[in-house]
Amino acid sequence: MTLEALKTAKRVIGIKQVAKAVKREAATEVFIADDAEVKVVEPLETLCSEHGVPVSRVSSMKELGAACNIEVGAAAAAAVLIVAAGLMFRAAGGR
Repeated sequence: MTLEALKTAKRVIGIKQVAKAVKREAATEVFIADDAEVKVVEPLETLCSEHGVPVSRVSSMKELGAACNIEVGAAAAAAVLIVAAGLMFRAAGGR
């Protein structure tokens, strides 16, 4: 998934919410900003590795925040599955 696709995908934003999505196996891909503090994102990278979730790097928190349609920076975001009636669907363009 590209950063552009993240703009319209179902997503969660922030280290804690992304970690929860990874633990619930709802995250399909995680995006981490290169300028986020290492001590903050390192545990998330480890968690993603343990759960087999791909991680993509983004140059800045500002860029990641903009891709998530928020006015502040974001250290991490994840595209997530949509759960309906007990079934999981991969978010495709937010639909």
